[in-house]
Amino acid sequence: MKFLNKVIANLLEQNSDLSKFTIILPGKRPVVFIKKILKEKQYSGMLPDFYTIEDLIVKIAGKQPVQGIALWLFAFEVYREIHPSEDFASFLKWFPTVLKDWDDILKFSDSDKAVLEYMFDEERIKNWSENLGDSEDLPRRKYLNFWQKMSHFLPILKQKLTEKNWATSGMIHEISKSGVEKFAQKTSKEFVFCGFNAFTKVEEKLVRNLLQWDKAQCFFQADEYYINDLRQESGKFLRTIKTWKEFNESRVFNWIESDFKQDKNIKVYEVSGNITQAKVLPDIFKEIDDKNLSNTAVVLLDENLLPTCLDALSGVNFLNITMGFPLKNLNFSNAMKQLFYLQKQLEKNNSSYYYNDVLSVLEELPNAENDQQIIQFFKEKIEERNIVYISKNQFKDLLKELSYFKLFEKPVNVNEFLDDLILFCYELKFRDLDDILYENISHFEKSFKIIKNQLSPYTFEVKMDTLEVLINQLVNSETIDFQGEPLQGLQVMGLLETRLLNFENIILLSANEGKLPLGNSQNTYLPFDVRQHFDLHTFLENDSIYAYHFYRLIQDSKNVHLLFNALSSGVNTGEKSRFITQLEIEDKHHTIEHIIIENSSEPINKESIQIEKTPAVLKKLDEWKNRVSASHLTSFIYNPIDFYLTKILGTRETSEIEEELSQRSYGNLVHYSLQIIYEKLVGKNLVPSDLELSSAQITEVVNTAIIKMNHQPDFYEKGMNYIHKSIAERVVRTIINFDLDLIKKGNTLEIIGIEERFENIPFFLDEEKTDQVLFYGFIDRIDRLNGQLRIIDYKTAKTKNLAIVLPKKEEDQEKLENLFFRDDFKQALQLCIYAYAAIHSAEIVDKHVQCGIWSFAEANQGVQILSIFEENELSDKLLEQPMKSVQNLILEILNPEKYFVEVVKASW
Repeated sequence: MKFLNKVIANLLEQNSDLSKFTIILPGKRPVVFIKKILKEKQYSGMLPDFYTIEDLIVKIAGKQPVQGIALWLFAFEVYREIHPSEDFASFLKWFPTVLKDWDDILKFSDSDKAVLEYMFDEERIKNWSENLGDSEDLPRRKYLNFWQKMSHFLPILKQKLTEKNWATSGMIHEISKSGVEKFAQKTSKEFVFCGFNAFTKVEEKLVRNLLQWDKAQCFFQADEYYINDLRQESGKFLRTIKTWKEFNESRVFNWIESDFKQDKNIKVYEVSGNITQAKVLPDIFKEIDDKNLSNTAVVLLDENLLPTCLDALSGVNFLNITMGFPLKNLNFSNAMKQLFYLQKQLEKNNSSYYYNDVLSVLEELPNAENDQQIIQFFKEKIEERNIVYISKNQFKDLLKELSYFKLFEKPVNVNEFLDDLILFCYELKFRDLDDILYENISHFEKSFKIIKNQLSPYTFEVKMDTLEVLINQLVNSETIDFQGEPLQGLQVMGLLETRLLNFENIILLSANEGKLPLGNSQNTYLPFDVRQHFDLHTFLENDSIYAYHFYRLIQDSKNVHLLFNALSSGVNTGEKSRFITQLEIEDKHHTIEHIIIENSSEPINKESIQIEKTPAVLKKLDEWKNRVSASHLTSFIYNPIDFYLTKILGTRETSEIEEELSQRSYGNLVHYSLQIIYEKLVGKNLVPSDLELSSAQITEVVNTAIIKMNHQPDFYEKGMNYIHKSIAERVVRTIINFDLDLIKKGNTLEIIGIEERFENIPFFLDEEKTDQVLFYGFIDRIDRLNGQLRIIDYKTAKTKNLAIVLPKKEEDQEKLENLFFRDDFKQALQLCIYAYAAIHSAEIVDKHVQCGIWSFAEANQGVQILSIFEENELSDKLLEQPMKSVQNLILEILNPEKYFVEVVKASW
């Protein structure tokens, strides 16, 4: 730590007893490094006092700082006296931003009253040239009214806080302003200001007064590179400080070094994606000679990268994290937010819950074994019935045994709900939890207690949505702070945590525009020109501060690795930081190496899965021969591994809730609707009146089909699902009308069977007829049209390849024998098996049948018939060649020498 070493050495030269000094720092982190330096120098005296400059200002002001919820509640009580109609939830939406603006005004301007009056007067002057109209909802009038209210409210708030001896951060600065000179005169301490770059007005006044009374000295960490170059924004504030009259021949400005131009290895990495940045870290460490990495810092400009980076750094023995991880990004926090949302729904008396809102609470909370079983049963039920919106009665029936079900019930009041939450968090901490989850729960328990205690003195009503805003405001600003050994091993930190510290090796991640610097993302109600007029900080000043932190960090380093995410997604523009561009253009001392790293993700499995047909597998296949269906064979064609998983291992796909009706469910809806209509007509020669159904009757049939599918009727009441249902009704009507038209034209149509089951239909795999399989399945519809038996299969998709042609060449014969190995002939395969089963069925006497597909996508075309060698009426003789292909396919499945090999489909 070069800078801190130099400061301590200088102070020891002045006085061997450092207890005479009070060291003022930008933050508390460097204290531990100063103590280490003193230990290395074998210092044996009393330690100096350490303060942050904010602590010193508070001490001078002599007021009790107030912030957060305590301040919000007190401010609302004051505001409510002026504007009784305002509710707390609305107040919280704007007050934190106003408070930040007010603090800025108090810190950087001479008078908050002048700024508030200016805002109100400026708007009023603009209005002279505009006709605002009478509506209070016009944006400009609302803005005018807002500042009129603030110019009245904030002075009253200041007065009320003063009466309590409380003060906001800005008020503390304002109050200290008048006491700084007196403090500088009377204090007997000698202050040492270390590593500051920019001061507020009162801080500047304090430092300069102490310098004038020879009770302070300043040590700055600056470099010629950006101090002497007026174009460099990083030196903006230090150049101003350097001009203070307090720095002269007798008191020089310490220190301006020439470290930046020293030899450095600077590399800029253009990386495709955030995760890839973390993956690069192990390769960078290979270049670093420092084996224990004690002189290395990984600086994260995006705190969300911390978990990924920790995974990438799992091989590092000693690691210290000096940054917080946002509480709002953790699972328990998300569950709590969603729980408040559900409670808000109860207040609004909504009749149902969206399933994902409920699951996000249930799945992300730590659950005991009994609770897990209840949740699993709940998931199975809503998946089985595809319940997207869960009624309150269903919710209670399925989850009433849950140990924390009380949290989902409507509480008597907010205090009772807070008590339930505090107890819930307290009991959770006795579970076997990982450290981060324990800290997460503890933070919430503390927050709930704080809110409850802070609310108790106030009489105004707090609703659930208000409590939700309070929790969100609190949680969004909270972080989980990690503890480690800051004096050994690799340091992982944020940019502000690097102040006063120096490292030989710097690895900076997410060096993107918008992260470094933050840019024009200031949350403020004060326009840019107003901030400039009253010398308040704008994003330009903030950019200068960030620029200083960036250049100061790398000025003493030897190896600098700057990584930025080149992908554009979400708020990330994929643009590298302007500071990197500035280095590339203006830095004449170093050669910057550019490295492009593409996302090297490959398909999860490059090699296809191959499963050997072991004796156990062959035994299962032998059992399978007794129940072979056409769908089994099409499953094998699509992917042999799917066939293995479902038919050999007996697994099945997990059902998922469909927010929008899937193609499969849509097909079932039409299928069941037709079944309901036609199964009443089995064994009957149809007459027109059988099929003359009104729109209301068809809608009723489709609704009955919905119940048969175990779906909720309200699932189809709006959005795309309503459209799908309407299309299903139209398809059903088209099919009925097609049959009705046939009858009206004099054709005879008899329904023989609907969902007709066939089984134990023998099919032989050898000429000796010793090796057989048994077919089974369900035929959607069997009818007779003008005496011709028809086997009909319903399909959602369009028909494809329903013509099997006679081979003209000898080589085409082999293609025909392997025809059904092709996925695009699976419809013909299925129809051939149905035709074979019908002809060999004891119940059906016909030996000539027609087989066809009735496609819902082409419903108006009727049944599209399978033709074999240009014949539509299929017989045993015609089926010989296609069934040879079926035989070869089954033999392929049964062949012990052939593995089940996955059909690889590219997936990225």
